[in-house]
Amino acid sequence: MKSILSLISYPILLVLTFASLNAAGQTDSLASTKQKKLKTKKAPEVKPLFTTDDVLSLTITARMQPILRDRIPPKADEKGLKHPAMLTVAADSGGTVQLPINLQVRGHFRRSSANCTFPPLYLTVPKQPAKGTPFAKQSALKLVTHCNNEAYVVNEYLVYKLYNLFTDLSFKARLAQVTYADSAKKQAIYSRWGILLEDDSDVARRNRSKVYKSRYRAENCDTLATATMAIFEYMIGNTDWSVVYQHNVRLVTDSTKARPLPIPYDFDHSGIVAAPYAKPAEQLNISSVQERLYRGPIYPQSVLRQVIARFNTLKPQIYAIYTNEKRVERGYVKQTLAYLDDFFALINDPQKARTVFQDPNGRGVQIKGLGN
Repeated sequence: MKSILSLISYPILLVLTFASLNAAGQTDSLASTKQKKLKTKKAPEVKPLFTTDDVLSLTITARMQPILRDRIPPKADEKGLKHPAMLTVAADSGGTVQLPINLQVRGHFRRSSANCTFPPLYLTVPKQPAKGTPFAKQSALKLVTHCNNEAYVVNEYLVYKLYNLFTDLSFKARLAQVTYADSAKKQAIYSRWGILLEDDSDVARRNRSKVYKSRYRAENCDTLATATMAIFEYMIGNTDWSVVYQHNVRLVTDSTKARPLPIPYDFDHSGIVAAPYAKPAEQLNISSVQERLYRGPIYPQSVLRQVIARFNTLKPQIYAIYTNEKRVERGYVKQTLAYLDDFFALINDPQKARTVFQDPNGRGVQIKGLGN
């Protein structure tokens, strides 16, 4: 049997991309089916908020103490109470606009006051008042907040940009400088980094799909999309995800009966982000999130060679995201590049790659999520 390294060495394979493979007619791929049926139709537009990578400045004014106390959901996975707030943002025509919004506390691990002093939020935005602002055509957005230390927000934002390199079936993210003002004037005004994330329905609509809510095992999802996601999660050192429980993974599909495609999110427990609170689940028997563990299905070499070729092709762009980033410390960049070096050395070593991605030992551990 040929090794992974030998199989990926053919020149033609080095230029294969996940998108081009789908376009070429992968019968297993939802993307290819959609391209065949809808190739003459105009692609759904990206909403204004996500058409630029410029940092967005905004102010959220609300009674902050009730929000900070709203930590326990009525049921697991549910959002908290609706808290009225005012969002101040620059208008397209100049000046600023105030938009009445609602805030809800959300999340799992970061929702707990034992883990984060400030919880992640969910924003609902009125459509008409938002016209002429970056929030035009938006109705709902996740806001990743600073937890205890805003430096790790930028680190996580960069992971979203990494996955955007691989596929449009990924969440758009916009880095924001968020100023929090307490309308009750019981707390000082302060500004922190935040990430605005595309809503689930928007990423699905942008890919002419719908959110798939039923349980579905990873090995039964679209092969190339799932293999790419699983090896990406391995690259960044993230074990806090599950397809079958849809924990930090969303599934989308269309009406063609093609296999669902997974879309990952929430990367704060990954080794590459290096958040100090991040710890792996005890069931996984690893001591640190810096220690990589592959948690995806076992795929044949024919699949692995395509996915590994894709990673090798994108390697310069992956490294450039960090070398060109000025908002993180140089020490973190050096540390991250070394972490990536280890990954690329492994995937291009046939024996090590086979051991990591095709050895059945240690498979079958299902975790619902670190917050449950």
